[in-house]
Amino acid sequence: MPRRPPRPGHLQNLSPLRIITQIAALQLLHYAIATALILFTALAAGKRFSLDLVLDWRSLRGDTTVGWTLGLCWVLDAGAGAISLLLLIARSKLVLDFALTLHALHLLVTSAYSGAVPTNLLWWGLQGVSAGVMVAGGVWACRWRELRPIEFGGGGGAAKRRGGDAAGEEGYELLGGRSGDV
Repeated sequence: MPRRPPRPGHLQNLSPLRIITQIAALQLLHYAIATALILFTALAAGKRFSLDLVLDWRSLRGDTTVGWTLGLCWVLDAGAGAISLLLLIARSKLVLDFALTLHALHLLVTSAYSGAVPTNLLWWGLQGVSAGVMVAGGVWACRWRELRPIEFGGGGGAAKRRGGDAAGEEGYELLGGRSGDV
């Protein structure tokens, strides 16, 4: 029995290996950007940098300046994550799945590193804000890219021919013929 062709709009490039590599690349980029932001702010504040600032949920506290600064770094990381989604995923239909998968894996990594599931409400609220920023920014950026006009090349067009071409002919108007024929 012959195989049916895929329906229009079918996502053909979603092999499991590709999805796993995209998730791994997105997760690594997420932690690399967060580490760079947190390292910069820790050094600028004169605080010693440790991996606890990145992976331990107990570092994110609402009663210290360091906790609020970490929160700001994670929100900025979510904005960079939206750009990462645009560059690595590039499909607005897939942004929600990848962003929530990233945050679910972050929960697992944070819980494994800390030895406990986060109980800090600020941490959970920050994850919600981070996921919202990443999804909204990623969907907007991907749709912006998807809906741009398609250019077919050729380098020509009516706007470029108005001044005449190499043979000395005059340009064309939109509905009329040559400008001298009117």
